[in-house]
Amino acid sequence: MASIQKRPNGSWRARYRDENGKEHSRHFPYRNAPTPGAKGRRAGDSAQEWLDSVTASIVTGRYVDPDAGRVTLQTFFDDWSQRQVWATGTATAMSLAVRSFDPSVELARLRRSHVEAWVKRMTTDGLAPGTIKTRVNNVRAVLRAAVRDKLIATDPSDGVTLPRLRKAEHAMSIPTPETVGAVLSASEPWMHAYVTLAAFAGLRLGEASAVQVSDIDFLRRTLHVRRQVQRAPGGTIAVTPPKYGSERDVFLADELLEILARHIETQGVRGEEQWIFVGAHGEPPHQNTISYHWRKTLVAAEVEHFKLHDLRHFYASGLIAAGCDVVTVQRALGHAKATTTLSTYSHLWPTAADRTRAAASGLIRSALPSLADSSRTADAGNA
Repeated sequence: MASIQKRPNGSWRARYRDENGKEHSRHFPYRNAPTPGAKGRRAGDSAQEWLDSVTASIVTGRYVDPDAGRVTLQTFFDDWSQRQVWATGTATAMSLAVRSFDPSVELARLRRSHVEAWVKRMTTDGLAPGTIKTRVNNVRAVLRAAVRDKLIATDPSDGVTLPRLRKAEHAMSIPTPETVGAVLSASEPWMHAYVTLAAFAGLRLGEASAVQVSDIDFLRRTLHVRRQVQRAPGGTIAVTPPKYGSERDVFLADELLEILARHIETQGVRGEEQWIFVGAHGEPPHQNTISYHWRKTLVAAEVEHFKLHDLRHFYASGLIAAGCDVVTVQRALGHAKATTTLSTYSHLWPTAADRTRAAASGLIRSALPSLADSSRTADAGNA
């Protein structure tokens, strides 16, 4: 229900009730004008326009109670986050993103300019484009939840320009087999098996730390990835399920099985869970522990610094070079979707040009064996 009424003092009052029956009103004051009553009529028109806009927002489902958005971003996040089903790492990342934005600002006062200034500040501070994108997406999730709860009408982060990400083929670092061999040779005895799981099974750092003896099926030559280790507040560890879609079985090479068997025999296992890698207090190692030993290993190997996670790229590149299809690589790496695998490694698969040349070469060699033989003879002579 809505109405407009002229007051005795010449002002106009527009009123309406929202879907919860709460009454809202706004006054449009009368002001003197050269033509008597002219300003009063314009005030009445303004009241009608305001009421029309409110009615339109109600009809289109975009109505927001003017008082609803007066809570701060942090207050809304604290309440909303309690209802979310998140892994520990996700909860930590979400909280960090909100704190780095402006948690004290009221939702109703948020503007696109706030988000743009925040992105600019992170860029100036030297954060990587990928990190900035992740933080903006995390805050955007909170803002969109506020839109769904009708605390704000629109998401102020929508359409904000982010720093350009480097293309995967330029951003990705893949160590050479020689580099991986040097690192393995320089690894401490307990670290040797850890590196092999990353390089030849594609395990993430947290997944490798969480391997138990029972996860290794020596008969079927399979490793069951069922959990991961994450660093919890206070420097402790949290053992959680792997990332969504990452629980999987990895088929192991015979050589890797021999390395794991020798590791278990010489290094032993710890605890009732039979962890094969151990950090402080008999628990599996967390990220800081592994990072420390990884840096030591790189120094000992005298190789250029690269991330332990790059060994996962090394494994993926090997599968692709051997002719494995997208789904095979996806399942081996534990990607939830094949699109993730493609967006990360599409540049490693042979292109149409590569396949066309290889096919044409095969046709030539089958149809003109003498030409193929002369080509091989010429190549031998050049060598």
